[in-house]
Amino acid sequence: MPSASWKTAVTAMTDARAASGSRTVSHDFTPMGLLFEVREMGALRDRWRGASAKTADINTPRSADLRLAIRPVTRSVSGNWVRGTVNWSNVGYHTGRLRLNPEHQSWLAQLVALDRSTRGTYGAAEPDWIYLDHIGSPLLWSLFESAAELGMEFVTGKKSTPVTIGHGATLGIEIVSTSEHGNPGDLLVAPAIRIDGERRPTDAVRLLGDHGLYTFTFDPTTVALAPTVEPVTEEQRQLLKSPSTIVVPASDADEFLSQYYPKLRRAVSVTSPDGSVELPEASAPGLVLTATYSPGNMLTLGWHWEYGSERVPLAVSPTVDDEFRDPVAEREVIDALREALGGGVPTALTTLVGVDAAEFSEHVLPRIRETDGVRVDVVGDVPEYRELTGVPALTVTTVETDQRDWFDLGVVVTVDGKKVPFAPLFTALAKGSNKLLLIDGSYLSLRQPVFDQLRELIAEASELDEWETGLRISRYQASLWADFEDLAEETVQAISWRETVAGLRELTGDAPIETTPLPAGLQAEMRPYQRDGYTWLTFLWRHGLGGVLADDMGLGKTLQTLALVAHATETTSGIGRKPFLVVAPTSVVSNWVAEAQRFTPGLAVTGVTRTQRKSGISPAESARGADIVITSYALFRLDFAGYQEVAWAGLILDEAQFVKNATSKAHENAVALDAPFKLAITGTPMENSLTDLWAIFQIVAPGLFPSGRKFAEEYTRPIAAGYGLERLARLRRRIRPLMMRRTKQLVASDLPPKQEQVLHVDLAPAHRKLYDRFLQRERQKLLGLLTDMNKNRFIVFRSLTLLRMLSLDASLVDEQYASMPSAKLDVLLDHLDDVIAEGHRALVFSQFTSFLGKAAERLKAAGIEYEYLDGSTTRRSEVIDRFRGGEAPVFLISLKAGGFGLNLTEADYVFLLDPWWNPAAEEQAIDRTHRIGQTRSVNVYRLVADGTIEEKVMALKEQKARLFDAVIDDDQLFSSTLSADDIRGLLDF
Repeated sequence: MPSASWKTAVTAMTDARAASGSRTVSHDFTPMGLLFEVREMGALRDRWRGASAKTADINTPRSADLRLAIRPVTRSVSGNWVRGTVNWSNVGYHTGRLRLNPEHQSWLAQLVALDRSTRGTYGAAEPDWIYLDHIGSPLLWSLFESAAELGMEFVTGKKSTPVTIGHGATLGIEIVSTSEHGNPGDLLVAPAIRIDGERRPTDAVRLLGDHGLYTFTFDPTTVALAPTVEPVTEEQRQLLKSPSTIVVPASDADEFLSQYYPKLRRAVSVTSPDGSVELPEASAPGLVLTATYSPGNMLTLGWHWEYGSERVPLAVSPTVDDEFRDPVAEREVIDALREALGGGVPTALTTLVGVDAAEFSEHVLPRIRETDGVRVDVVGDVPEYRELTGVPALTVTTVETDQRDWFDLGVVVTVDGKKVPFAPLFTALAKGSNKLLLIDGSYLSLRQPVFDQLRELIAEASELDEWETGLRISRYQASLWADFEDLAEETVQAISWRETVAGLRELTGDAPIETTPLPAGLQAEMRPYQRDGYTWLTFLWRHGLGGVLADDMGLGKTLQTLALVAHATETTSGIGRKPFLVVAPTSVVSNWVAEAQRFTPGLAVTGVTRTQRKSGISPAESARGADIVITSYALFRLDFAGYQEVAWAGLILDEAQFVKNATSKAHENAVALDAPFKLAITGTPMENSLTDLWAIFQIVAPGLFPSGRKFAEEYTRPIAAGYGLERLARLRRRIRPLMMRRTKQLVASDLPPKQEQVLHVDLAPAHRKLYDRFLQRERQKLLGLLTDMNKNRFIVFRSLTLLRMLSLDASLVDEQYASMPSAKLDVLLDHLDDVIAEGHRALVFSQFTSFLGKAAERLKAAGIEYEYLDGSTTRRSEVIDRFRGGEAPVFLISLKAGGFGLNLTEADYVFLLDPWWNPAAEEQAIDRTHRIGQTRSVNVYRLVADGTIEEKVMALKEQKARLFDAVIDDDQLFSSTLSADDIRGLLDF
């Protein structure tokens, strides 16, 4: 190989022109160019052949629909540019025959693709021409720029008239001052089109989409194109529709420059190219916040734009008629302010009050002041706001009031050495405020753990409607006070409050309270647990505290209470001696009189009866000279005004479940009666739900718990829902010092055993078929009502009662079924035969007096003697005495009439004909015979009809019993309400 060959080889490595014979040198190709022509568009001939068009010339009206068209051309041998056979459809197929430049063909193909991509599939077109007006993509300009590198020529005719491709075009308005068309000082205002700084006539300008424009002339034909510096706006398009020059007389020049020029400047670029007109500087918008401070920590914020002397509210958006406003500049200021504030900007007039005003002033105003384009004007005196950020320290105090059971509670919070008074603090906490503003302008956050705990304690201590007179804490809330002490740095207690709290803590401590000697006038031998109860009662009385004696039925609650009264009477003599008022069910009043005369014969006892009331004897007269006045709940309600006039030593409510309904008049009177000591006696302080317990404590220990609504929120609902274990513990801690509860299993070990058994009863076939038919009907009716138990409660329980009655005897529902035998009565009679034959006596209970009547008929037919007691019995005591001293082996008793106030230890068998979901009611009935004084084993039989609602009632009763134990006796947790799900369960077989 010759020595020079390496040079060729090295050059060929990077020089495409040195490549092998696959390409010929450029001068061997047929020269190609792009012909530009301004064409006048005509009407569409049809959708397939496109639009008719012809070459525009100097005679073509400038208002015609003119378009800039291009097509490929080749240079002929004579040097002219000719169209020949090459067009947009076949430009890619003549490479060999016409020796076309492949690079030129590729470039033209890109132009075709760009046109098709922006024109659309079905746009009107001509096979020979592409209309640049259709191309909406700015990629056109980069394609044109590359044409020069490829040697493509742009021409307007046969003789290579050049086409100018500019770098940048502008559309605007130019203003000059001249005297050529009028007086000196006239202003010429005209649209101006410039390409690369050179002005072009505006009457021959067309736009290429929103990215470019072209101008043209005829004779000779010239075309100049350029991309616009910025996308073409609607205002600039409008400018081209009015290309003529406007003459503004010199006398109107100031008006034009002050009122019209700003509007023009906002729409398009406005210049004075020769400097003959001094155009006013644009007024930059200034955003002004006016902060007006008023008394009462009130801050009013108003925003407006300021353009020199012009003011516009921020809320008013700019319009086309606002000649002086600059929307772009305004938007920039708003964006900067939004970034500084980390959010939106208020546009309307805004008023901030209290801590909101303080926080805005201290933290937000400085950021607004630092924002460019924003000014703050302050009106009024700015308070010296300061946020307290230290860790709060609490001091709790109590101050005695003139109310017997209440003390004012003061909590002082110290933060950063500053004391925060309790009244505004607690008001803010109760309202759920996150911050608190003090009178001197300092403020603090309430979102701190110490305040979260304080909120909970406040909920225990008071309701919001008490706050106008200050927050109060009851002397009964010893455990609540302990919680306050745990939270506070220090406590300052009132002397009497300290004594009360100390006493209650003695009740809850490990060491027993000091034993109180028995009164001399007590004529009874008290068992050890009864003496403990007596000591506890005297302790409460001595400290002015009320309580609940909730011993199991039959443990001598009456005896313990009479011992207390005797002690109080013996230790109080002379002018200070006052009687105790005992309120009991009507049927129990006589028993109280008898027990008082038996155990405390030295006390003057008065029993108030309806006869005395009818004779006109007032409560005050009955109380005169008495140590104990015993009345019924009915008379207490009817003559309450008279009882209120008497100064009582104390109020004792026997069978206190009678006042468990907080909306009843009996409850209202018990709360309202003015007495320094109140005691509730009941073996069932909670019959159905926790609300029963709350109602009783509202009487004997006002303030131990908040309102019924708050109690439901704090205890009833969480415990019922099954997530209130901590609430249950708190509830038991609250009531423990003020409730004494002993069960017979714990303290009366000498009681004989009690045997309980369920007797399962199968309904007769006809009875079963009838029951199932009723069940399906009632189930279908009820299941649609359970979504709103409150609204439909009466209907629901009426249907449940019907099913319960049908479980006993079909004739209770309708006498037409009287011939249908009652399996329950058959079972009862069979067992009674054996009981009576062995010399035993039995109590038979039912809630339905109609069913007791059926039982009485069967006993009479069988020749079995019986006694009968229900709510309509007029000579109740005579009936009871007749059974206790007589020969009748059976006592038929309605559950409601015989559930309390009876001592029937003569019987040792109990038959419960129909179960109830309140276990306390059943236990009360059983304990008429299983109580102190009973020497024989007691046998209890519950008759349950298999496959009926009674089976479900038994399960529900068990659940209710567990609730009672959870609150009163141990730490278990179960639901407390008869819910819609409970009802569904009763109907589910």
